[in-house]
Amino acid sequence: MASRQRSGSSAAATILIVIADVMAFILGLWILMYLLDANRANDLVNFVQDAARWLAGWSYDLFTFNEAWARVVCGYGLAAVVYLFIGHALAGRLRRI
Repeated sequence: MASRQRSGSSAAATILIVIADVMAFILGLWILMYLLDANRANDLVNFVQDAARWLAGWSYDLFTFNEAWARVVCGYGLAAVVYLFIGHALAGRLRRI
């Protein structure tokens, strides 16, 4: 029974890591698209921007640098790092159960 319970918590940990990684990937992709001045009329760019803005709603415009690129990198980058840290930390705790 213990091995069955461990495999369940391991699967949940893996799912949590994948979700955190995908969230961080979307935020990182938006940072890259912003820095490379991607075409905002493109549907993929709009989708990534909307998803990133939703994911980083709590950290969007948190910093007040004069340069817009610095605000984007720090605001969205902070959200990506937090999601990675929390997701991987929770997954590690789940695997120890």
